[in-house]
Amino acid sequence: MGRDERGVTPQSADFSAWYNEVVVKAELVDRGPARGTMVIRPYGYRIWELLQAELDQRIKSTGHHNAYFPLLIPESYLRREAEHVEGFSPELAAVTHAGGKALDEPLVVRPTSETVIGEMMAKWISSHRDLPLLLNQWANVVRWELRPRMFLRTSEFLWQEGHTAHADAANAMDETMLALDIYTEVAREIAAIPVVAGEKTPGERFAGAVRTFTIEAMMRDGRALQAGTAHYMGENVARAFAIRYATESGELAYAHTTSWGMSTRMLGGVIMTHGDDRGLVLPPRLAPHQVVIVPIGRGEQGDRARWAAQELSDRLRAAAVRAHVDDRTEHSPGI
Repeated sequence: MGRDERGVTPQSADFSAWYNEVVVKAELVDRGPARGTMVIRPYGYRIWELLQAELDQRIKSTGHHNAYFPLLIPESYLRREAEHVEGFSPELAAVTHAGGKALDEPLVVRPTSETVIGEMMAKWISSHRDLPLLLNQWANVVRWELRPRMFLRTSEFLWQEGHTAHADAANAMDETMLALDIYTEVAREIAAIPVVAGEKTPGERFAGAVRTFTIEAMMRDGRALQAGTAHYMGENVARAFAIRYATESGELAYAHTTSWGMSTRMLGGVIMTHGDDRGLVLPPRLAPHQVVIVPIGRGEQGDRARWAAQELSDRLRAAAVRAHVDDRTEHSPGI
């Protein structure tokens, strides 16, 4: 059974082809001009906005503050945290020329922000009274991808990255598990995706992390998708960037840091979890259009139907229901 002109390849026939067709035909994304990049179209970006709003509210409600850090990071910053260089080296993109001349030092396009945020934390933290420092950033990152797949693996993607500093390991571990709990709740309650939360093996840890935790979701093709990560970094970043504070007794101690993130990969998980052989299916809390009203009729009858549809749509929107009137004339209803 193959796809027809309007449909998609059945999941049972070729799940990968089904996915690639759905994200394009549902007008979620298009391929960017640079290899491995994507253009997120308005309907797809609205889904991201809805997920982002839910996640952002939870992050702020637990005492974190949003900030923004530079896209370009001096290469030496990554080299100061040796494990980051080793872990990200194959994925790094760097700027070597600017203003018409070669730069004295290459600038890495951020693959993640532990190093640049660590540099700032060292400036902002001096006393135990400055802790905990709870930061979050909404940004784009670049990790050069050899086998791109829209939403799931692209060279540039969107995410949030939480970065925090604490006085000791116990508080930092509490923070790491809090982030994991937030991701689990968003996945289950907002995206309607059942996930399993757990710890990665030492060989699967994030570069520079002491412990890494993730939420994993099983997709319909039988493969697990890593949908959110939380890392306890120990003193590794603090030692590399001299993030130290004066304790109550006046002694200097290194802070314990965490980092955690959820990205637009989550949208790929939503598509693969809920979609079927007819195409895109979205959970209500992430659906840009929760109710679609189709007026049927021609001439004066059609005008009355459209007026009634718009009135109903206005009433639904007033009740916080995302309603949409599909009054296109170039298609018959249901197509």
